[in-house]
Amino acid sequence: MEPISVFDIFKIGIGPSSSHTLGPWRAAQKFLSQLRSSGEFEQVVRVKADLYGSLAKTGRGHGTGVAVILALAGEDFRTCSTVGVEDRASAIAASGVLRLGGEREVAFSLAEDLVYHMDERLDYHTNGIRFTGYLESGTELEETYFSVGGGFVVQEDYQPNEHRSVELPFPIERAEQISRICEERDWSIPQLVMQNELVWQSEQETEKGLVNMWRVMLESIYRGCHTEGTLPGGLDVVRRAARMNRKMLGDVPGNTPEATIEQWLGSIAKSTNDFTKINRWVSTFALAVNEENACFGRVVTAPTNGAAGVIPAVLMYYWCFYEDSDEQGVIDFLLTAGEIGSLFKKGATISAAMGGCQAEIGVSSAMAAAGLAHCLGGTVEQCLMASEIAMEHHLGLTCDPAGGLVQIPCIERNTMGAIKAITAANIAIGSDPSEARVSLDDVIKTMWETAQDMATKYKETAEGGLALNVSVRVPEC
Repeated sequence: MEPISVFDIFKIGIGPSSSHTLGPWRAAQKFLSQLRSSGEFEQVVRVKADLYGSLAKTGRGHGTGVAVILALAGEDFRTCSTVGVEDRASAIAASGVLRLGGEREVAFSLAEDLVYHMDERLDYHTNGIRFTGYLESGTELEETYFSVGGGFVVQEDYQPNEHRSVELPFPIERAEQISRICEERDWSIPQLVMQNELVWQSEQETEKGLVNMWRVMLESIYRGCHTEGTLPGGLDVVRRAARMNRKMLGDVPGNTPEATIEQWLGSIAKSTNDFTKINRWVSTFALAVNEENACFGRVVTAPTNGAAGVIPAVLMYYWCFYEDSDEQGVIDFLLTAGEIGSLFKKGATISAAMGGCQAEIGVSSAMAAAGLAHCLGGTVEQCLMASEIAMEHHLGLTCDPAGGLVQIPCIERNTMGAIKAITAANIAIGSDPSEARVSLDDVIKTMWETAQDMATKYKETAEGGLALNVSVRVPEC
């Protein structure tokens, strides 16, 4: 199994979906890179993208077409403006001309060059996308990619790249290995994970990168808590986080348009120590992130975009409502959570198109539970127990997005995942793990078996569950 860095699990991008937006965006970038490296880029007169499986069935609602168009036009999800994303893609489609790689104009037809194959899927993975480059000579260059969840993209003939071929000092495939290594070395989980991260960069660089991830999470929460309106996509979902923030905090100095994030955070921390209100804040934080995600805002995959609100919400719970919270705690939280996400990716899946929503909200909740348990003083075994508890109570959760949008039921599910993570961490902290009858490895195995048994219509197809009972106007792209 290939090594996975914490920065593979946590990635900065834009919404609404890591598998259906971020993945196809990265695939298009890879295709452009291959055209350039082959020396054929200057000869391309047209590019076509064929979408298969779940990418076709829910691609319009998830912004797949928008992602492909902007990526082919040379925009980068890491740095592009998040304002007017859909408008820019629509303008390109309306013009009939695409500036390939941001450099040269080629013809583009939305109907002919972005094709949704609703009744076809490719063998390797349900999220398949095939690019074809047409050259002046009449030659066609074709590459097929698969968006396998969390923004990870592979090809059919995939070979590990240099980043993946490194040798970790402490390779980990199962939770029991974490237990054994930490016991032998007298390490915590973040100490173990940091040793592996050192093969990619220094401890200082890793910590700086994780603090930056936290900052992006904070910014997405802040924007979501101060932006009102209706989400795009045709469901007419009203944004609630800003209204909830205003109702709970009022017009204190830290909650004005001129206030900084730090002033706002200070106001929240002073606002209450009441259990009910703290719970409400956690829900608000999660809603804020996923409302941002739903409108092509910048978020952190954790481990996916559809589940991007769980970990930020639980981190905010720790940051705002625990007196001993500090930046090192945030770093340790993310290192612990990242390793749990890696276990699920290796032993099961983090793709809703493969495993239903248990693979996204369930995994994010399990990650957050372990991270919080560590920050609350939990032992290694209590952290793993917290993760197991969180996932155990997400087993079988289906993915049935109304209209293929990451809105109903996805946004509210992030609040549930966050609350369950906090509950799981507190249960584990008060328990003796030696008395547990279910291990984290057991629940990862069970989750994968459940995923394989789950009916296809409940795996991000918008063909089952709520998707059948909620009407929506499907976007053109």
